[in-house]
Amino acid sequence: MLRPGFLVPSILVASALLVFPACSQSPRANTGAPLGAEPNIAGSEQGFRTWLRAVKAEALQAGISPATVETVLARAEYLPSSVEKDTRQPEFSRTTGDYFRLIVPESRVVKALEKISEHQSLLNRLQREYGVPAGILVALWGLESNFGENIGSTPIIDTLATLAYDGRRGAFFKSQLFDALRILDGGHVQASNMIGSWAGAMGQTQFMPSTFLAYAVDGDGDGWLDPWNSVSDALASGANYLGALGWNRSLPWGREVVLPPSFDYSRTDLGGRATVAEWSALGVRLASGGAIPENPSTPAAILVPSGYRGPAFLVYENFDILLKWNRSINYALAAGYLSDRVSGVSTALHQPFPDTDRSLRLTEIMEIQELLNARGFDAGQPDGLIGARTRLAIRHYQASRGLVADGYPDESLLLALRVR
Repeated sequence: MLRPGFLVPSILVASALLVFPACSQSPRANTGAPLGAEPNIAGSEQGFRTWLRAVKAEALQAGISPATVETVLARAEYLPSSVEKDTRQPEFSRTTGDYFRLIVPESRVVKALEKISEHQSLLNRLQREYGVPAGILVALWGLESNFGENIGSTPIIDTLATLAYDGRRGAFFKSQLFDALRILDGGHVQASNMIGSWAGAMGQTQFMPSTFLAYAVDGDGDGWLDPWNSVSDALASGANYLGALGWNRSLPWGREVVLPPSFDYSRTDLGGRATVAEWSALGVRLASGGAIPENPSTPAAILVPSGYRGPAFLVYENFDILLKWNRSINYALAAGYLSDRVSGVSTALHQPFPDTDRSLRLTEIMEIQELLNARGFDAGQPDGLIGARTRLAIRHYQASRGLVADGYPDESLLLALRVR
């Protein structure tokens, strides 16, 4: 059965067990051409057409219907803007405080509360079926598409074909392109309505095509998978995805905590897990007051995304699930914080983010890495990205200088490295 107005014959999608979902909702880890490289626009269109002819044959061999290949894939257009966005390197590394203020303003909290009230029956049903709290689903919905208001307007087939041909992750995007064509074969959406982000994420929860094929569900019972227009389909699909990733219904994502003055900040890292009992014995308490309520044997990590002067978070295994949705620690913390706000767990952070921090330029981060390496603290190849290796190098440097070893890169660290 085809969705009304859909002209391509329906060949239903193969079992989701044969589909390999992307590691996150939209690809953010990059390899290949250097960041900031200019796309080769001249001659790209002609090369793209030649490439498409070969890919059409591959698509047919992969089981895509001839009708979809000829009426959709063969007509794909080259989008230079997608290549430019894929290779663009941001000038600044935004602080966690700035990030929170940008994507979790009070207006979004208010709107999330309105959406919970509006869709309470649906959210209650999804929590029963999948074990995912309403607050988490609505928070992710808000962060991904502003509750369905901003799903993107880029033609998915065009952008995936462009990035498969001229991007830095050609194999990944070609796989996503074929999965998008399988979605069209399933008849759930017309090619002209298959829109989303430049990176290929679609619908109100911004699923990549592989994630759509593996986890999209019919939440409203109309027989279609339509996360673009159906709130029920979008939220049910999100709940199904989180449940399949292993969401633990007996645990929160995490909690804001306060750390004692003598705390060893070198332990504030996802790799430095200990049990609730062990953290409690070290003096870790809820920021709202009192002992940590989870089972004493529950493993958890402590994060201080703005260093020792900012808020601290005790995070559980569900935080790892949020990182599978989106690999950004700041994003996962923001999603958890927004879910707490709309669920009545908290009204605001007890320890605000420092308002004196400024965003570092990527050139400044590279300078930090270069100076750490020059002083014998291995930060790896300077690339302007703060990863685990750079943070560990910062901690070792801080410890050697008698500083709080929180691994946080800020202007004071850069100034200290410049003079010593």
